[in-house]
Amino acid sequence: MILPVFKLGTLALKTLCKPIGNRIKKGAGLHPRFRQSIINIAQANHRLTTTLQRRIYGHATDVAIRPLNEEKAVQAAADLLGELFVFTVAGVAVVFEVQRSSRSEARKEELRKQELEVMRQRDEELAREVEQLKHRLAELEQLTKDRGLSSVFSFRHSKATDNKTKDSHSS
Repeated sequence: MILPVFKLGTLALKTLCKPIGNRIKKGAGLHPRFRQSIINIAQANHRLTTTLQRRIYGHATDVAIRPLNEEKAVQAAADLLGELFVFTVAGVAVVFEVQRSSRSEARKEELRKQELEVMRQRDEELAREVEQLKHRLAELEQLTKDRGLSSVFSFRHSKATDNKTKDSHSS
């Protein structure tokens, strides 16, 4: 019951993150201090990605990289922040799900270990009972060898006769 509700909640959280990410994008460039910070982040990201692209394509990397204009930098940083927010929430949800799943697996494994322990104990008890029965059988075999086969039958016969005699007296 809890698993479908949890999965539904995670899906709802991911769905709600997108509008929140869009709101972050819109509000990112409005605050003056924050605006300058995100412009600096966007310029650094632009330099890094341009340098990486040049290295990947085999172009010269010592060429000066033109900075983005302010509006493009704000837009790029706002997009980066919005996507980073959505990615972070999704990542946290995945980590939480993995931890929950591993705890569930650990509980299942513990139950399996307990079941195996119960089965092992039952096997040991049965082995002890078999050993006791073997010992009693060996004792009976020894008795039959000592007394002879006829004494065993006469012993059983005399007990059966005694039981019949007791039954007839009690009636």
